[in-house]
Amino acid sequence: MTLAITGATGQLGRLVIDTLKTKTAPEGIIALARNTDKAADLGVPARVFDYDAPKTLASALYGIDTVLLISGSDIGRRVPQHAAVIEAAKAAGVQHIVYTSLLNAPNSTLGLAPEHVETEKLLAASGIGHTVLRNGWYTENYTMGLPAALEHNALIGAAKDGRISSATRQDYADAAAIVLLNKALQGKTYELSGDDSYTLTDLAATLSTQAGKEIPYVDMPEVDYAAALTGAGLPAELAGFLAHCDVEASKGALFDEGTQLSDLIGRPTTPLATAVTAAIG
Repeated sequence: MTLAITGATGQLGRLVIDTLKTKTAPEGIIALARNTDKAADLGVPARVFDYDAPKTLASALYGIDTVLLISGSDIGRRVPQHAAVIEAAKAAGVQHIVYTSLLNAPNSTLGLAPEHVETEKLLAASGIGHTVLRNGWYTENYTMGLPAALEHNALIGAAKDGRISSATRQDYADAAAIVLLNKALQGKTYELSGDDSYTLTDLAATLSTQAGKEIPYVDMPEVDYAAALTGAGLPAELAGFLAHCDVEASKGALFDEGTQLSDLIGRPTTPLATAVTAAIG
């Protein structure tokens, strides 16, 4: 069986490939990336694969049995990009597509959801066998801001007391690798989230404990939080997106009580304290 991983040089793609290499021969793993030079350190064969060059995609997929379609990062353009990959997979004779969607996508209030829902519909209509991994929030979406919180002695956000059932990228990568390699687990839709939930007040308390100083959580209106993120150097579009997600988190959009992720990977998802340690050293 030959597997191909799209977005192979991205943060999730790299982890999936590293995990797969511990379970199967690297010769059977193909890294698909816009720039294969960036894939040189992955230790597996690489092929050029650009979502925005649809006529070139089928040739890169010939000989591939199963594709992990990691959703694109260009919000607003992902439906045509994903459609191009699905059509190319059909033309190349790919047998199965595993897609990284969004937790509770059909009912989610996150702005990310509609593109995932449309992609799931495209997969259902494609005639290709497929598995949907509805990934919840990445813990790193929050822990990446912890060094700044330490510097400024405050963790800021707009999530109020909303509970967040996140897991680390490695948790989701492990799940993807297991599903890619086990046909008995394919053909299903999985709702994936962390075993335990937390508020941003809880995150600030965990950070405070590890840092040895008090780091309070400061809740802000959405517009003020977006402005603070922009002031910290984030692009305005990304800042607005993160602020929107926080507001939706305050309404429960990032909360889930399921254990499908830990059931798949055969271990508990990574505890918040462990992820905080990794973020601040």
